[in-house]
Amino acid sequence: MAKPTIIEEKEVPMFIVKQEFKKINKREGESNFRVQKTEEYLNTFTILSLKTGKEFIEKLQKLKIPRLQEKHMYKIADIMPRTVEELKVVMQGYPLTINNDNLKKISKVVVKFLPEIKEKKEKK
Repeated sequence: MAKPTIIEEKEVPMFIVKQEFKKINKREGESNFRVQKTEEYLNTFTILSLKTGKEFIEKLQKLKIPRLQEKHMYKIADIMPRTVEELKVVMQGYPLTINNDNLKKISKVVVKFLPEIKEKKEKK
């Protein structure tokens, strides 16, 4: 059996993983049980589409919040916390402190994207 080597470890948001699964399914056809369960999870919990997710990450980057890294932005995009309190809970998993003003800025960006998401889902 081949032993794969890890070339790079990189954080990836769920909206990109969902897109990659679509590409794999087109190429491979039928998938196994684990892949089906993972797709089911992604379809249930992924809120942002690829396009909207990239726009969301760009908006967060434009805020220029100190020490807020890409991996933190991806976690925020995956969970989409609506309030400052929810955002604090999400960020507790990281050794990072963000002041209340910046937390409010982030939650405002999240709230701006949520109505767009609901409108797009209703159109489908």
